Amino acid sequence: MPSEEIEVATDGSVTFVNRFTVTAPAEEFERVFAETSTFMTEQDGFVRHTLLRHVEERGRYVNIAVWRDESSLRRAVACPQFQPHAAALRALSTSEPGIYRPLQSRVPEQSR
Repeated sequence: MPSEEIEVATDGSVTFVNRFTVTAPAEEFERVFAETSTFMTEQDGFVRHTLLRHVEERGRYVNIAVWRDESSLRRAVACPQFQPHAAALRALSTSEPGIYRPLQSRVPEQSR
């Protein structure tokens, strides 16, 4: 059995995970989120993000965003121009945000 390679991230990047429970029409939330996403992609240190919607519970979403470092993320969310985006999302949903540091990443050998 071939051994799996475990990669440990040491580049200082962080992953912002935010779970949303949407209390408005899904289409409206997705539109507002897309506007927020556009704003965030313009911020220094933003790497990428993925918005996921639960397969069975259509009002549940998870956003996973990778940032170059924690300070870049914190600067972006503290920016006065971000506040209207945050308020718009809060009007349509509740959320559970958190910042995480990557520890392990596995890729199957055939994908390398």
